[in-house]
Amino acid sequence: MTQELIDLRTCIQEGRYADALVIIDELEGISQQAILRNIEAYLRILLIHLIKNQVEQRLTNSWVASVRNSLIEIKKLNLKDNKKSYYINLNEWDTYLEDEIEVAVPDASVEVLNGIYNEFQLPEMVDRNQIIQTALKFLALTYSYSVKELPAVVAETLTQLSGGEDWKAGRR
Repeated sequence: MTQELIDLRTCIQEGRYADALVIIDELEGISQQAILRNIEAYLRILLIHLIKNQVEQRLTNSWVASVRNSLIEIKKLNLKDNKKSYYINLNEWDTYLEDEIEVAVPDASVEVLNGIYNEFQLPEMVDRNQIIQTALKFLALTYSYSVKELPAVVAETLTQLSGGEDWKAGRR
C-alpha cells in the first residue's frame, strides 16, 4: 500500500487526476478486502463455537464470550463509516458462511471434546445446515441491535441452544 500512496502523491503533483482516481479505487478495494478478511476471521470463530455446541450439547462461559465478542466485532467491522450501510448485507451471508464452515469444521476438530475427533471424523457429525441457520440467526442480531445492546441479546439467544438453559442456571 505504501507504493500506491507514493504513486498517488506523484499523480496529484503532476496533475494526472484520472490516474490518481484509479489509484484511489485500488486503495478502496484493498481496504475493503482487509475488512472482509477480518469479518471472515470472526465468522470462523463464531462457527467453531457453534459446532462445539452442536456436538457437545453444552455451553461454557468461554464459548459464550467468544460468540459474543465475535458478533460484536463483526458488527463493528461490517458497518461502513457512513453508519448507514454494510460491507455484507443481511441477505449476503450465505457464500461467506458456506466458505467459512469448510474451514471451521476441521479447525473445530482440535477443540471439540479436547480433540478426540479428527478432521475426517468430525465433518460426519456436524449438521452444516443447522450451524449455518444458527449463525444467520446470530448475525441478524448485528443488524437490529447496537454494540451496547448486543451482549444481552446474544446471551439470551444463546440460552436457546443446546445446554443453554444449564449454562444460564450455572449448571454444566
